[in-house]
Amino acid sequence: MGARVNYVKYALWWQWNSPDITQQITPSPSSFRGQDPLLLLKTLQLLWTKKEMKKQLKEEIRRGFAGLEDPLAGLLDMLESSSDWKGKGHSLGYYITTELQLWIKEHPAVQQSGIKLKKLQARVLRILAHCPANLLDPLISIYQLHTADRNYLLGHVSHLYHKGDYKEAAILSIKLKLQPDQDVEKMCTPLLLQDKTNLVEDYVGEYPELQSKLLQILDTWCEPGFNIRDVTRQYQGLSRYKPDKFNRKMLSKLVFRLLDRFNVDPGLCPNVINQRHLRTLNYLFYKRFVEKTMTQENWTDHVQSTVGENRWLQGHLIQLLISYCDLKTAARWVQHCNLPKEMLPYGVADELQKLQIQERVEEATKADNYEESKKKDHYQLPIPRANIHFLQTWEETLQCWEKVLQPGQVVGIDMEWRPSFGMVGKPRVSLLQIALNDEVFLLDLPRLLEHAETEGGKEKLPHFIQMLYSDAAITKLGYGMSGDLSSLAATWPALKDTDKQAQGVVDLLTVDKQLQKSSIDWKKGGQKVDVLSPEQSNEDRGFRQPEKGLSLLVQHVLGKPLDKTEQLSNWEKRPLREEQILYAASDAYCLLEIYEKLCKDPASFGLSSDLTASLVGKSSIKPRAKKQLNKQEVLSPSGQIARQEGRVILTSGLPYQTVCNCNKYLKVSRERMRQLVEGSRQALGDGSAGCLARSKEKPSQSCDAAMPACNAAQPGYTLHSEWPEGLDQCGASMVLAGGTVLQVAAIPPGVLDKPELTDFYCCTRCGKVFWEGSHFGRVVSQFQDVLVTAGDEHL
Repeated sequence: MGARVNYVKYALWWQWNSPDITQQITPSPSSFRGQDPLLLLKTLQLLWTKKEMKKQLKEEIRRGFAGLEDPLAGLLDMLESSSDWKGKGHSLGYYITTELQLWIKEHPAVQQSGIKLKKLQARVLRILAHCPANLLDPLISIYQLHTADRNYLLGHVSHLYHKGDYKEAAILSIKLKLQPDQDVEKMCTPLLLQDKTNLVEDYVGEYPELQSKLLQILDTWCEPGFNIRDVTRQYQGLSRYKPDKFNRKMLSKLVFRLLDRFNVDPGLCPNVINQRHLRTLNYLFYKRFVEKTMTQENWTDHVQSTVGENRWLQGHLIQLLISYCDLKTAARWVQHCNLPKEMLPYGVADELQKLQIQERVEEATKADNYEESKKKDHYQLPIPRANIHFLQTWEETLQCWEKVLQPGQVVGIDMEWRPSFGMVGKPRVSLLQIALNDEVFLLDLPRLLEHAETEGGKEKLPHFIQMLYSDAAITKLGYGMSGDLSSLAATWPALKDTDKQAQGVVDLLTVDKQLQKSSIDWKKGGQKVDVLSPEQSNEDRGFRQPEKGLSLLVQHVLGKPLDKTEQLSNWEKRPLREEQILYAASDAYCLLEIYEKLCKDPASFGLSSDLTASLVGKSSIKPRAKKQLNKQEVLSPSGQIARQEGRVILTSGLPYQTVCNCNKYLKVSRERMRQLVEGSRQALGDGSAGCLARSKEKPSQSCDAAMPACNAAQPGYTLHSEWPEGLDQCGASMVLAGGTVLQVAAIPPGVLDKPELTDFYCCTRCGKVFWEGSHFGRVVSQFQDVLVTAGDEHL
């Protein structure tokens, strides 16, 4: 006892009286055999406060453990009596523990066993429940907890769980690998309620059986009619409880993330999959009947594939058909799905036997008119149909290889795959198109893969594709080629390094970006077309949607856009329809014509005269390598006009790129706008959709900083508060003088229910509808001085 007291006195005197800490010499605990570990701790705490003494601290720890009668018990004494190890980061407790772990490896004789080790394990378990994460592994290793009695460990974790320490119980279970002996639902439910989904994923991460059990549990919670409150009721007093995060939407996202991460069969989660399919159905109805950008045949293919034989989905399909179409259309699908009469909504049964022949005739007439319109307004393939070859066997592909693999050859390459609509997994390439000057080859990859599996020769096709892309003497044309090659590698793993080996590649997406950067006008037949304003030419042709991507490039260079109505086809379904074959061939062949025209006269498109030398041989540029152009280099037509008029536009988003820059706006009250919107929806149901088609050409939008009609006193803008003369009505939509249709049908649901919105502003030139967005007030307040000054000058 006297030695210990003298030791403490000396240490305190040494702390306060030594003039130079770097010259201090701490008394070595090794001279006190069987010393008190708490005295060693005080010495170490003193050195820990002096950051420059870290080397001496390490030496002192090792000498101290050598002087302790039982180093393992001594460490627990120090951790139990100190609180500085409980914080995050590398604390003194962490430093001492890791040094002991290293010291034990050098002195294995200090390891304990038997009853003595069990007592130490019982003590360390109490510490583990509240220690930082970085101390868990060292302490588990030092006290050999993996060798402890498993039932004892499970009992300790259960004690933590019933105390409400759910997170600590789960972490300790993971570290000690106790999950196979625990109830996965019981352990994970409180974690989900606390929004600790990452910890849940770690809990089941190494156990496929637990992964499947967890997914099945989560799926039952998403079953129609299941009350999630039944799960949450027993955890009402849970700390950090986040009930708003515990809902079907969150559970659905978690299920799909787990399915993707653990590669589990989606069939284990029928309820979540059904809900995803139902969202797909709603999306398909929106594309077909609201946007009107999907053909009847493509829409039908996708609906059939989505619904399948699932009676629950078929019932929802019929309800959607009644809402978007009519009873006749719903009855036709009832007959196709062979639904039992007890599932039929009121009125559908009476339509089952009517108007089938008449509807077929009408559909055929519409198809003929549509085909004529496509030929007039879209790019047409300049080669005969007989020169398009659909290849399904290796023997058939030999003629393709012989013609393609020729030095000096220029080929256009494109790929098609079935749209995934957000489902798990990467898309599988269904069709590979290769275009030459006078013919196009369409490779049926699923069938060729099947033949390779059954007849051998797996390496032949990948070898040909690798030869094609790696041959610098062959010019390969594509659009977004990096993404195509990524999908191709996912389809055929042997092609995973093709993008790294590619030579002689020209990605016209890169050319497209260069064209968009150019500040000059493109020339088309002597008529100038604005680089950044394709909407006007679209409106002249009566298009509802502006062109984009490759179609826009084809329009600018060749004069007419691509017909993209087959883009969302089911490319895995065989046989392909004639429209799909022509679309696929056109997508690849147009690359040849674009490249030829750009090479002949690159200067007229604002490109370098040495176009070929600057592009051929460069690898495909990643689509996401540049997220956006320098806004100082490119001005939209609206920006150019604003600069000429001395105005400043306070936005750089989509409205800035597409507004027509008109200075006359019509002010409409919310009540009147609600009447117009409701009238437009009724018109969709009674067959007046033709009049409304123009009102959906471009979406209406909220305005946070670019709305020119928010203040009637602004110079240069006219605000009409009453209906102008020459107003006409067509169904429920409003047609202004000059034929401008107010696009009220494009206002998103819920906007009219916002109490803060009292008025809407309609452009009298293009018909777009604007309203004050969620950030409008903040932006106005930030620019208040500028707005007031401008208003005073105007007055």
